[in-house]
Amino acid sequence: MATGRADVARHRRSEADAADRLERAIGSVVESCGHDLVDVELAGGVLRVTVERDGGLDLDELAEMSRLVGALLDERSDLAPSGRYELEVSSPGVERRLRRPAHFAKALARRVAVRTIAGTPGERRFEGTLRAADADAITVTDDGGAEHRVPYPAIDRAHTVFDWRAALAGGRARASSAMTGSQAS
Repeated sequence: MATGRADVARHRRSEADAADRLERAIGSVVESCGHDLVDVELAGGVLRVTVERDGGLDLDELAEMSRLVGALLDERSDLAPSGRYELEVSSPGVERRLRRPAHFAKALARRVAVRTIAGTPGERRFEGTLRAADADAITVTDDGGAEHRVPYPAIDRAHTVFDWRAALAGGRARASSAMTGSQAS
């Protein structure tokens, strides 16, 4: 039995090392173009590469990133996922998935939605303001003022929440003031 556990642990370390090598290689390509690598995720036969830069990325830049990452994977088959996979390169968008401590640290003071893994004490789903993100856990204050401290391993999914109502109301207010200003001329 102990040998079996050791083999499983060794296999997991090997997979983690391969994922780290893949992420570092993709990161160097992305950064050489002046962009930031946000995330690399392989799930269900899809290799998702998320990139960003200040001011955003347009479709041509994302297409170029996809071409460059694809060329890297063609050139370095030792890094590419085994078997068939689809490469997807995108920007994170307004509601960003949060998977790593660094992602949470960048989202401090923003509204987030969190779902914990089954069996975690407390509420399974909640939304609120991300108040802290340390090396071990996050702290979210919900709308009722309750504080939720959740260790990273207990987080099933988390993402930032964009306030569409405020954005739309702000757009209407700007449009209304622009119309008022033009009528006053």
